[in-house]
Amino acid sequence: MNPVKVGLLGLGTVGGGTVNVLKRNAKEIARRAGRGIVIVQAAARDLNKPRICDTTGIKLGTDPNEVVNNPEVEIVIELIGGDTLAKEMVLKAIEQGKHVVTANKALIAKHGNEIFAKAQAKGVIVAFEAAVAGGIPIIKAIREGLAGNQIQWLAGIINGTGNFILTEMRDKGRDFDDVLQEAQALGYAEADPTFDVEGIDAAHKLTILASIAFGIPLQFNKTYTEGITRITREDVTYAEALGYRIKHLGVARRTAKGIELRVHPTLIPARRLIANVDGVKNAVLVMGDAVGPTLYYGAGAGAEPTASAVVADLVDVVRAMTADPENRVPHLAFQADALANDPILSMDEVETAYYLRMQALDKPGVMARVASILGEQQISIEAIIQKEPLEDSQFANIIMLTHRVQEKQMNQALAKIESLDTIDGRVTRIRLETLDSSK
Repeated sequence: MNPVKVGLLGLGTVGGGTVNVLKRNAKEIARRAGRGIVIVQAAARDLNKPRICDTTGIKLGTDPNEVVNNPEVEIVIELIGGDTLAKEMVLKAIEQGKHVVTANKALIAKHGNEIFAKAQAKGVIVAFEAAVAGGIPIIKAIREGLAGNQIQWLAGIINGTGNFILTEMRDKGRDFDDVLQEAQALGYAEADPTFDVEGIDAAHKLTILASIAFGIPLQFNKTYTEGITRITREDVTYAEALGYRIKHLGVARRTAKGIELRVHPTLIPARRLIANVDGVKNAVLVMGDAVGPTLYYGAGAGAEPTASAVVADLVDVVRAMTADPENRVPHLAFQADALANDPILSMDEVETAYYLRMQALDKPGVMARVASILGEQQISIEAIIQKEPLEDSQFANIIMLTHRVQEKQMNQALAKIESLDTIDGRVTRIRLETLDSSK
C-alpha cells in the first residue's frame, strides 16, 4: 500500500523534531499504522535558517498555501503557532477534505469549537495531542483510556517554564526575577515571558483538558488565570515549613453548581507525587469515579517529546482514514450533539483553602482583630506562624492556613484586613488544594 503523504507547516523546533522522528522510526511507524507516512512538502518562514533535521526529499517553500493546496497531501501538520494564519490554514485544509494534526493549544482553546464543527461536517479528523503537555499522552488518556469514568476533577502542572522557576526558588532560595532571567538564557522562557508566567499558556491547555474531561464546549474566555510573578522566596520557604509546596496549577473540577476552571499558584501537600514534579517537567493528576486518581508525568515541551505526540496523532489519523466518520473517536471525547451546557463558575463561587501572609504591627490585639474579621466571614484558621520583626521594622510576618471557604468570603475578609492601619500593604493570598482522592 502506498504511503500516506503529509504536508508540514512550520519547520521550527517541533517541526524539525517531527521530521527526525518520522524518518528515524519509519519502519516502526509503518508497522503500527499499516502504511508508511512521509512528509512530501513543508513551508517555513526562512529557508536559510539552520535546521535540526534533514529535509532531503521534502519540497520546501515559504508559502503555506502551497502545502495545503497540494492535491497529493492527505494530512496537514500545523506547527505555525498563533491563531491567525494557523486558523486560516487549518480551515482551508478542512474545507479541502484533508485531515489536520496540530500542536497549537491557543488555536484549539480559542477556536476549537468552530474548527471541530467544520471538521465533522467534512468528515475529517483534527488531532491535537501535542497541544497539551508535550509528549505526555494526556488527551488520549482522558478521551479514550478513561472513557468509562465520570471525571470528577483534574489538576495539572502544564507549563514547564513556571515549574522550573518555582523549583529553583525552592531548592536554591532564589528570587523570581533572578530565576526568570536564567530561564530566558536557557531557552525555557521567551524574551516576553507573559504567556508562561501569567498562566495564559496553562489556561489554553486547561481549557482543552476540561472540555474532554467533562464534555463541555471549549471556553477559554471563562478560565480564571493568575500568574506567579508575586510569589516570593519567603512564600516558598514558609510553605515548605508548613509541609506544602507551591506549584502553578491548572485545576478543573465538576461541582453541583457547575465547572471550576482556574489557573493560579497553589499550595499542595509535599507528600503528593505531583508536588515532587520539578524543573521543566509536566504532570497531570486525574480523578475518575471508577479508576480513582491517575498521574501522568513527562516532558511538557521539546523537539522530540512534542514530536512524539504529533507522530502518534499521525498514526491515529492514518489508522482511521478508512473508517466511517460517524464511528471515529469524537474530537472532544463526547459525541458532538451530547456536549453539556454546565455553567462555568466564577472565582467568587469557588471553594478552596488558603495560605495568607501579612505584615502586621507587632503589638497586642492585632491578631485578635484579624481573627475576628476572618470569623465574621466564617473562615476558620487551621495553622498560624508568627515571625519576629526584623531589627529595623515594627512589622512581623504572620502566616496563616485556613480551612475551605468560598472565594467571595475571603475577598471580603481581605478587604477589611488590608484596610486596618495595623496591616502594612497587601495580604498575600495563595490558594491551597489537598488533591485528596476523597474530594
